[in-house]
Amino acid sequence: MGIGTSKQFLKLLEKPAISYTLSALEQADQVYEIVLVCREEDQRRFENCVKIAGVTKPVRFARGGCTRQQSVWTGIQLASESATHFVIHDGARPLITPELIEKVIEDAMVYQAAALAVRMKDTIKIADSNEFAIETPDRSLLWAVQTPQVFEKTSYLYAIKQAVLLNKDYTDDCQLMEQIGIPVHLCESDYDNIKLTTFDDVFIAESILQKRRQKHRRDTVRIGHGYDVHKLVQGRKLVLGGVTIPHETGLLGHSDADVLTHAVADALLGAAALGDIGSLFPDHDLQYKDADSIVLLKEVCKQLKQNGFSVENIDATILAQAPKLKPYIDKMRHNLAKACEIDINRLSVKATTEERLGFTGRKEGIAAHAVCLIK
Repeated sequence: MGIGTSKQFLKLLEKPAISYTLSALEQADQVYEIVLVCREEDQRRFENCVKIAGVTKPVRFARGGCTRQQSVWTGIQLASESATHFVIHDGARPLITPELIEKVIEDAMVYQAAALAVRMKDTIKIADSNEFAIETPDRSLLWAVQTPQVFEKTSYLYAIKQAVLLNKDYTDDCQLMEQIGIPVHLCESDYDNIKLTTFDDVFIAESILQKRRQKHRRDTVRIGHGYDVHKLVQGRKLVLGGVTIPHETGLLGHSDADVLTHAVADALLGAAALGDIGSLFPDHDLQYKDADSIVLLKEVCKQLKQNGFSVENIDATILAQAPKLKPYIDKMRHNLAKACEIDINRLSVKATTEERLGFTGRKEGIAAHAVCLIK
């Protein structure tokens, strides 16, 4: 494409293309681990894409080779010994779905080797060196092969060794299997599973993703719950909902320890099945030391938006014996609603004591609960 960067990082609806692929692999039940084959200088960006996609499965990184075959070989060498099949997918094919991944894996379980493919819709011509058509193959026999392509582990490793012995380097993994006499079963795919090859493909991909999001929003309503608690100590500011409240003690934590904002963020992430703030903003990462939790909440909402979700409403409750929080509630609501980009009338914040019961009642800490609805 001549864009000066890997196609996998092209933005599709504000999100890197590869993150859609990673999300699909994360949701595919029969995929247990992921190996990303990439250039060394791209690894940090790929690691960030793994976070954006909310991947919880083991992810390893391998260095790419000079050819496709060499790159795949470096990748499969990092696969676990317990692996039974290799699922090989092009990083520039971001519209793959978990359902198609599962379908082609099941095919490979039966046939030893399988690849996604679609039937040709156009008439194909074979031309000579002068670009004159000389033959018209039977269209009913022609398929356009896609990825993933899935192969039984032992057979694939044998095929690689044979290719090396014969000094052959294949541009397609199906060819690799065919050269040892194992036919590849073509598993009917979807025409939406396109590869990013030209800039036209980017516009087509975004159009497909937009349609998927609209359907997702019509069909899906999700509820999330978040909870957080922090200890009250001397020498710390008390920050709740982005408001600094005068008090003799503050909340202890790696960031600003804003329990209310943390509970809201966890509710949103939970509703979208995107993990929690601990995985997104780990407490061992120095960049989040004393971080403003409202800024972190904005990033959470950005993640939701990138995954096709919108926030409908939020209801939160703070559990604190002291101080009295009523004078600060409206400002908290304003801060949280602004961070979530929703109308303030869709966001409720309440505060209550626990009648001097428990650790909050003894003024040892403050806790917060939040419930949200997203679509």
